[in-house]
Amino acid sequence: MRMYLGLATLALFSVGPLAAQDAPAVAGPHSPKTLAIGEKAPDFSLPGVDGKTYSLKDFAASKVLVVAFMCDHCPVASMYESRLKKITADYRDRGVAVVAIQPNNPNSIELEERGHTDLGDTLPEMKMRADYRHINYPYLYDGETQSVGRLYGPVATPHVFIFDQERKLQYEGHIDNNSRESLVTNQTARDAIDAVLAGKPVAVPKTPAIGCSIKWAYKQDIVHSTTARFNQRPVTVEPIGAEQLVALRKNGTGKILLVNFWATWCGPCIEEFQDLMDMTRMYGKRDFQMVTVSTNYPDEKTGVMKVLQENHAALSKNYIFGTMDPYELMGAYDKTWSGGVPFTMVIGMKGEILYKSEGAIDPLEIRRILLKNFPDNDQYVGLHEFWNQPVDK
Repeated sequence: MRMYLGLATLALFSVGPLAAQDAPAVAGPHSPKTLAIGEKAPDFSLPGVDGKTYSLKDFAASKVLVVAFMCDHCPVASMYESRLKKITADYRDRGVAVVAIQPNNPNSIELEERGHTDLGDTLPEMKMRADYRHINYPYLYDGETQSVGRLYGPVATPHVFIFDQERKLQYEGHIDNNSRESLVTNQTARDAIDAVLAGKPVAVPKTPAIGCSIKWAYKQDIVHSTTARFNQRPVTVEPIGAEQLVALRKNGTGKILLVNFWATWCGPCIEEFQDLMDMTRMYGKRDFQMVTVSTNYPDEKTGVMKVLQENHAALSKNYIFGTMDPYELMGAYDKTWSGGVPFTMVIGMKGEILYKSEGAIDPLEIRRILLKNFPDNDQYVGLHEFWNQPVDK
């Protein structure tokens, strides 16, 4: 992903790429003006993950209101979830309300932009994320119309807006000064909350907001174009024999390997195939390799190719059983395998089994296993620790 630095006065300019996916923020009708210090909080009426609808009046009794623009797919926002939960817990009894708003249009996010996350930014996925991470603040969805996001003008996720009791903006910007919590030296948002509670001016009312760019609806056209180009990529399939299957099980690739055995006549195999192919695009730039192995006979290759092409299996390494003796090939890979398909295994970099299922997969479970086992790359150091840390309730 590309990350952006935004000030209220410089909200429309990118500070340059830290990764390769997000399009630069540009001036014009697609980039709303960020709410100015002293302006009143725009009202909203948005659905939350708890099934309730929230508006400003629901927080009328609070001395301070913190509005944080967050999302599921952004790794920077993910690393701030625990900190926002702690602010919520620490200040709840002091008259401070925290509410998070998800501003992204889910259809404006490339699969490749989700390489460090388990879920997208739809309301159902937000509900799953909130349950998994035990979110303790209202988490609201603005992705359909983005009308609230356009009134507040966040430049990235996360981006916080802090209002006094009259709901006049006193601070906007980042939560603290480093996405790596161990390197934080300035608790900027907490300092602003403390100042507003004390009736004092906020020393630094505006700060940069570093994170993932807001996915405005117009970016759907970019996603459609990218998908159309991807779908033109060639798909191949090769025969595989017993020796290759033995080597496949040992995994000498230096990557996490997901191996899926399937067949054209297997309904559950076909149903889950697109979930598997989505993972190839999501995690294609991580230490990950997808391998599909059709258990069809060699003379059924035409039907196998048809399924692979329909599912645009261009990034996976695709095989078909290379002999007319499927039982020999099954035994070569895993002697405990009863022969049923789909049969899926996730193999770690040292050959250890991380996941094994004879039957339909749980895609979300697999994605979380992958995220817990991917080593940090040079884009988001600290995410390996994030995905393996205990979740505070």
